[in-house]
Amino acid sequence: MLISPAYAQAAPGGDATGGILGFLPIIIMFALLYFLMIRPQMKRAKESKAMIEALQKGDEVVTAGGVVGRITKLGDQYVTLEIAPSTEIVVQRSAVQLPLPKGTIKSILQ
Repeated sequence: MLISPAYAQAAPGGDATGGILGFLPIIIMFALLYFLMIRPQMKRAKESKAMIEALQKGDEVVTAGGVVGRITKLGDQYVTLEIAPSTEIVVQRSAVQLPLPKGTIKSILQ
């Protein structure tokens, strides 16, 4: 006979450490995902929320659309910005991206 018969190997023993070691790479990937992506994003969201809550009347800000203005009125959800003398717009609080130092608008206009 030219071909020898192939027999199945015996199943390995039910080792408890083998199961945990099999999941170890997946656990490490989730830990890396958390520390490299999820945690920094949560930190940025927390800082953004604190900045939005700290807005005051008279602050100079930049919106998400790039509009620069001075806050004239604050509401729970909306902010009124003066973008030119006697020209005001209303934007959502979440649209405010960056507070500017005092006097920035005057230096831009000069």
